[in-house]
Amino acid sequence: MDDIVVGPLDLAARVDDALAVQALAFGLTADEIGVRRHIVLRHLTSPGARALGATTPGGRLVGFVYGMPNDRGHWWSGVVEPYLRATGTDGWLDNAFVITELHVHPDFQKRRIGRNLITALTSSANEPRSILSAIDTESPARALYRTLGYRDLARPVHFPSAPSPYVVMGAPLPLLG
Repeated sequence: MDDIVVGPLDLAARVDDALAVQALAFGLTADEIGVRRHIVLRHLTSPGARALGATTPGGRLVGFVYGMPNDRGHWWSGVVEPYLRATGTDGWLDNAFVITELHVHPDFQKRRIGRNLITALTSSANEPRSILSAIDTESPARALYRTLGYRDLARPVHFPSAPSPYVVMGAPLPLLG
């Protein structure tokens, strides 16, 4: 990880920096960034929501992760629940910590930053398991999640207005090193 430091992140104060990283890592348009800004700020009001950032010595944010204890009343849970029920894995929605977003600037990928962010965030979770959704393609992100112990729970999962199908993955906590 060289000189990159993973630590607490005031995501509300640095939401624009984080979304700039996400836009590069995930290919977001300006309109999508505007929508996601409101979503991130709303998520941060959820009980137990927390974030970590990866910064350079100069304070540049090059990666971030945030998540929260799952609530079946949240939009995401409502969308994925029927898919999980169909595979007999809807119990994963209970007593789980959700990784809402994890992104690393493309220039800083392949340096274990994403691994360090997600393992550090989940290490303080009180829940016995973690769940997340990822684009349903064989990608470096999916490979990372598998090495940490995540397995596919349901696929393909279709989110409204998302052009690509997703997969919901789950792992027992603590994550594998």
